[in-house]
Amino acid sequence: MAGAAAKSTRSPGRGVTEKDAPGAEGARRGDPSGDGAPQGANFTREDELTAYRSMLLIRRFEEKAGQLYGMGFIGGFCHLYIGQEAVVIGMQMAARPGDQVITGYRDHGHMLATGMDPKGVMAELTGRRSGYSKGKGGSMHMFSKEKQFFGGHGIVGAQVPLGTGIAFANRYRDNGAVTLTYFGDGAANQGQVYESFNMAELWKLPVVYVIENNRYAMGTAVTRASAQTDFSKRGASFNIPGEQVDGMDVRAVRAAGERAITFARDGKGPYILEMQTYRYRGHSMSDPAKYRSKEEVQKMREERDCIEMVRKRLLESWKMPEEELKTIDAKVREIVNEAAEFAQHDPEPEPAELWTHVLL
Repeated sequence: MAGAAAKSTRSPGRGVTEKDAPGAEGARRGDPSGDGAPQGANFTREDELTAYRSMLLIRRFEEKAGQLYGMGFIGGFCHLYIGQEAVVIGMQMAARPGDQVITGYRDHGHMLATGMDPKGVMAELTGRRSGYSKGKGGSMHMFSKEKQFFGGHGIVGAQVPLGTGIAFANRYRDNGAVTLTYFGDGAANQGQVYESFNMAELWKLPVVYVIENNRYAMGTAVTRASAQTDFSKRGASFNIPGEQVDGMDVRAVRAAGERAITFARDGKGPYILEMQTYRYRGHSMSDPAKYRSKEEVQKMREERDCIEMVRKRLLESWKMPEEELKTIDAKVREIVNEAAEFAQHDPEPEPAELWTHVLL
């Protein structure tokens, strides 16, 4: 698979241009054969529907979370995943039960993708008793051992060595599980990431590093902070294979995810996937995103929206009635509205809860 990364059309240090935007030809990797076979060749109608429902749930959930934040029901930091839904859904479609997920602070979508209850996630966002962290973790610190979701981490890049450690445990126990370790283009410049790469390759750990490159680390463009803007090559000095993926196309994500996860599960060591994606909202709810133009965001929404792409395929390729898609959207909105209603009326934790689940 290392050859896939080597096919990059971007030279080291070159700035991100329109050609390098998610979905551009220069970003389409993951075809080791070079025969140009379509990424969705084995993507069935049911796969499309699963992806559509799952991505739509994340989108509607995040929209509602943004509303609740504006109304004062959610405090502290809140980072929305709107626009990037295809990444985590495609990867989860490639994973199997028992595989673990760990990520940073833009984590609501990952929670929902692993099967966590929207009511429990929303309750945690609002600091309520029924939240996954008993109302004490908030947006950035939720966990579910049952769903194999290990955070939600507020420190930039801190999840990478932790995910590598989980992968070490998998190898030690010989349980066949693979750890999907997500982080962003900004975190990719952290030193602890490279320490993790070294250990993972040295011990052939079953870990897939998923770099969600949404082009901006907070408000800093990739080209202003990264000498090497092809993140799939970040593991080259450790002999870790990698590839760039169109992170706006759920089919391409699943296809690349299947290759990477199989590689890691077969005992061949870590694998890097650079997901070229885009976030529509600011870095957090307090970010007006003035470092990019409204036209740039609108262009992505109109031409590369991951949900709209699936919707279009369902309508045109699978001849699905539009009314059925409207019904799916209505059901998803109902689930999200019920979660929001539950979270607003769930009791706050008792003061004594401060003393539970504390590591001293």
